[in-house]
Amino acid sequence: MNLNSIPAFQDNYIWVLSEDDGRCLIVDPGEAAPVLRAISDNHWQPEAILLTHHHNDHVGGVKELLRHFPDIVVYGPEETRDKGVTHLVTQGDRLTILGAEFSVFSSPGHTLGHLCYFSFPYLFCGDTMFSGGCGRLFEGTADQMYESFCKINALPEDTIICCAHEYTLTNIKFALSILPEDRELNEYYLKVKELRAKNQKTLPTTLKNERRINIFLRTQDPDLAAVINQETKLLQPNARFAWLRSKKDNF
Repeated sequence: MNLNSIPAFQDNYIWVLSEDDGRCLIVDPGEAAPVLRAISDNHWQPEAILLTHHHNDHVGGVKELLRHFPDIVVYGPEETRDKGVTHLVTQGDRLTILGAEFSVFSSPGHTLGHLCYFSFPYLFCGDTMFSGGCGRLFEGTADQMYESFCKINALPEDTIICCAHEYTLTNIKFALSILPEDRELNEYYLKVKELRAKNQKTLPTTLKNERRINIFLRTQDPDLAAVINQETKLLQPNARFAWLRSKKDNF
């Protein structure tokens, strides 16, 4: 399948998987207009929509798309019940779409009912993981988000992570505020800064890359532990994760 991204709002990406014959799957269409333009331009035939959570910038375009394509199957968690969903899904479900099998797993933290969809090599993680960062905790807890990160980190390293927002530059700046001498972070910051200066995307990313530059995946890193221990002695990775999320909230 071909992976496509459609910019929406200020910094959202709506992801589309398409086949050569035009059939496609749409992920988190927060607004309909750019999706309808892309469908027309590419001669796509949408067959399904995946929703990760209930926030409007991820579901706002669903009902309009259904008006144009009433046969689309819309999958989503319980929290999206009133957003146009036709098939509710939950942890452990398996879906076959465009001939590919998608596994569904819960990833609470950003919202309580947040879901991720994985069909190797693609992971659609909504607002759970961003390149270099993690989602804000609107409904869930840091412990829940840490467990969600552990689930993602258990996937193959060549997993292609399709994050929903272009937050990479800010996330790497935050990471450098914690680990200013880190070589990997400094090198990646220069790369990302150059891309964004040209208005180019930093996504999708890979799990292999995120294990290097996403500070929220490095909670067992001795250098990070040493920095945190200068302020407070936190021995457990989940406690360090919570400390980082609190710092990021005020960055």
